Amino acid sequence: MPDLTRTFGRNTGPRALEMAGLDYKDIDLAMIYDSFTHTVLVTLESLGFCGPGEGPDFVANQVTAPGGSFPLNTSGGGLSYTHPGMYGIFTIIEAVRQLRGETGKRQLDKCDIALAHGTGGLLSSTGTVLLTSNN
Repeated sequence: MPDLTRTFGRNTGPRALEMAGLDYKDIDLAMIYDSFTHTVLVTLESLGFCGPGEGPDFVANQVTAPGGSFPLNTSGGGLSYTHPGMYGIFTIIEAVRQLRGETGKRQLDKCDIALAHGTGGLLSSTGTVLLTSNN
């Protein structure tokens, strides 16, 4: 992978949204692999939530913090909750629990559509799924 500032999320994110007939504004929760702090920024940019190089500005002012306008990794993510090496399944588990309303104090007020995204192999492999509560 010659460019470490982008991942193949640039393909999987937009494609998942296209296949589902959704837009970025429809996403209530994003759960993304966060092995390192820069991984979050690169992934948000690659998925298309913001443009290349705009990740730092996108997360400025705590918009991704609890109670922020862009719910991200509500379990705490791999950086603060757990990072077992196979973190991808935890993005899906938290997304499903949020969609079901099972997360207690960290439950979002509105969570009907969640995006879960995993990265592996030195940022060379990615997968994106969209999940819904069907409410």
